[in-house]
Amino acid sequence: MDRFQQEVLEKGLGELGFDNLGQCQLNPPRAEVIEQAICLDEASLSSMGALTVNTAPFTGRSPNDKYLVVNGDPDLWFASGTQSLTAETFQSIKAKMTRTMGQRNLFVRDVFAGADPAHALRIRVITDLAWQNLAAANMFIDAGEEAPFANPDFTLLVSSQFKADPVEDKLRSSAFIILNFDEKLVLIGTTRYAGEIKKSVFTLMNYVLPKQGILSLHCSANKAQKGDVALFFGLSGTGKTTLSSDPNRALIGDDEHGWSDQGIFNLEGGCYAKTIRINPIYEPLVYSAINRFGALLENVPLDANHNPLFDDSGITENTRASYPLSYIGNYEPSGTGGHPNHIFFLTADAFGVLPPLACLTRDQALYYFLSGYTSKLAGTERGLGDKPEATFSTCFGAPFLPLKPSIYASLLAKRLEQHGTKVWLLNTGWSGGGYGVGHRIALPMTRAMIKAVLDGELNETPTHIHPVFNVAIPDVVPGVPAELLNPELSWQDKVAYYAEAQSLASKFIENFKKYKQTLPESVVLSGPNQHLNHQE
Repeated sequence: MDRFQQEVLEKGLGELGFDNLGQCQLNPPRAEVIEQAICLDEASLSSMGALTVNTAPFTGRSPNDKYLVVNGDPDLWFASGTQSLTAETFQSIKAKMTRTMGQRNLFVRDVFAGADPAHALRIRVITDLAWQNLAAANMFIDAGEEAPFANPDFTLLVSSQFKADPVEDKLRSSAFIILNFDEKLVLIGTTRYAGEIKKSVFTLMNYVLPKQGILSLHCSANKAQKGDVALFFGLSGTGKTTLSSDPNRALIGDDEHGWSDQGIFNLEGGCYAKTIRINPIYEPLVYSAINRFGALLENVPLDANHNPLFDDSGITENTRASYPLSYIGNYEPSGTGGHPNHIFFLTADAFGVLPPLACLTRDQALYYFLSGYTSKLAGTERGLGDKPEATFSTCFGAPFLPLKPSIYASLLAKRLEQHGTKVWLLNTGWSGGGYGVGHRIALPMTRAMIKAVLDGELNETPTHIHPVFNVAIPDVVPGVPAELLNPELSWQDKVAYYAEAQSLASKFIENFKKYKQTLPESVVLSGPNQHLNHQE
């Protein structure tokens, strides 16, 4: 870092309240960051060259430790688990946090969020752990010669060492993720899980972009050689990363995008893949990307020879890897694409009642978008018991939405109408019965259905309406058995099937009540039926 860069950086840190600075490193080379993380005993190398870290006890997001500073914006929305915080409390925590961080060596990474330069945000990430600097380098877009930013659009202060006093600081625990949109500042304390950095930036984009008329989306995206674009929405475990990593299509991005008047653009410069039980046969692109120098593995155990144990959930079921998009051989360097031709809403239905593929009307697209359904499985999270649990996350990303859901829904309705995009419900969950009775739909079958849609093989295919969920199921999909396409056919007990289907339908209907006052009646009525009398 030359003298000019040092002066710009010190000025910026001083404005944040740092009055006693240790050594600061700005955008250090990736190899140097990795070396320092190892020397500082923060991490170790796997036999394949990936940097490995253990973030326990925080091995996932802390949804009940997230706060938004109130700012008078009438559109501000507090998702379940997110609480409000006063500006005064924020300033108190910030002052104590900068004092603590100022005593340590700091690692600064200036990056962009948003592959479209017209809508990119300049983000500064300041951490007290070297490996978290690598995480930021992996996940966002390199600022290159533009760093350091004289005036970042937003700054993240990330301290693994500062622990809040829940009583004194008016928080729920010693960990916190606090976003202040007016001050353009994010505070992350105690938790070392890198997903908090990634999702805080996504939350920022979900606040800024819709106010510019741009729809921000929690989805992956890819495109064919001829340019047609597909989007894949879904919560963790539904297959976004896996299904968008297609050898025959260029990967635009695996998790977060904006949809502007010009088309789709990635909000990130990397991928954050779930790695538990990853299969190199079914997921060769991701497997290759996470087993090389520069990749970062979180909470993946190593054996005595430093081989990663991807099947081992001893630390957590939520093992992760971050890596630059360039590690995927067929990625799209521009991070952009045209308007999507097809959208897939992914759900891992562990009750085994949703069809694996169904075409949605425009009203149903809004209904299922706002519902954001999937199911959590017993054994993957503490306290779930022996049965799956239905989960609804607004717009497939409720924890990261700081604005009212109707704003995102209205933008989606506008885009669908403008561009004639087809929307599909894609169940990657269970068939032949629920979890513990039926079986998970095989990945090759899911890929065959996606291929049929994208290749236009279903354009003229007749459909029939599911009697409970009202969605249109294709009569035939090449290579997919009829009993898989029609879930009731795969159940031995048809009465039990319809009972389970109606039980799930009732959960949809109950969840959707909170949106009834802000949506056209046609959207509300497009959802599932309830209290139908079906006989075998």
